[in-house]
Amino acid sequence: MYLKIKHFVIFITIAIIFSCREQPLSLSEIQGEQLQIEASLATSDSIEAFIRPYREHVNKELDTQLSYAPKTITKNDGRYNSSAGNLLADILKEQANPIFKSRTGNEIDFVVLNHGGIRNIISEGPVNARTAYEVMPFENYIVVVEMRGKSIRDLVSHLIQASRPHPISGIQIVVDKNEKLVSVNIGGRPFDENRSYYVATSDYLVNGGDNMKFFKDGLEVAETQYLVRNAMIDYFKKNDTIITEVDDRFIRLE
Repeated sequence: MYLKIKHFVIFITIAIIFSCREQPLSLSEIQGEQLQIEASLATSDSIEAFIRPYREHVNKELDTQLSYAPKTITKNDGRYNSSAGNLLADILKEQANPIFKSRTGNEIDFVVLNHGGIRNIISEGPVNARTAYEVMPFENYIVVVEMRGKSIRDLVSHLIQASRPHPISGIQIVVDKNEKLVSVNIGGRPFDENRSYYVATSDYLVNGGDNMKFFKDGLEVAETQYLVRNAMIDYFKKNDTIITEVDDRFIRLE
């Protein structure tokens, strides 16, 4: 009798233990609601008071004049190169080269960017940090790629076939009236297919953006940790007047 009671107690105890274990949770339903953010929504005075000093500080920093543009600078004023594209490419070469040289002992040979990356004009008049954010709103970093001569030829072919004037600096491309390549000069010297070149660009393009796949064949990629936009701001700070124009860095002979 005692044995039967003992077995019964053990059975009840085990049953209670298992019955008290938590059941696994599972998602049974998801509900969503779209909330319209409109001007009719009431403003929270406490939140507004909290963020106002930060907003005013940021706006002051963004709107402080750094330089001056004597005329409007745009990416659509040339078939093979543009005033905005030339400015941006020249800025990268000037601002990033000291960083690259200090870290590697080498110098940037030329710059290639993409036409679509320029998102706004630089209007005639005061130029400030907000201008840089409007032209280059992306968090793109400057990188330098070591490229073989064969990859440089692919790069040049891409620029010739492009329907847009991609920004370049430090390289000159000349084509005939049928857009057949006539010459390529890098740093003022004829292109040498038997050597490698250091090409500054953005991390977006190095990763294959805008179909610039030739960067994938790079020998080595050097990071600068320098945003394209910050390079623009630094350039504006040290140049009181922004001078740029469509020139002969990419031309077609008639």
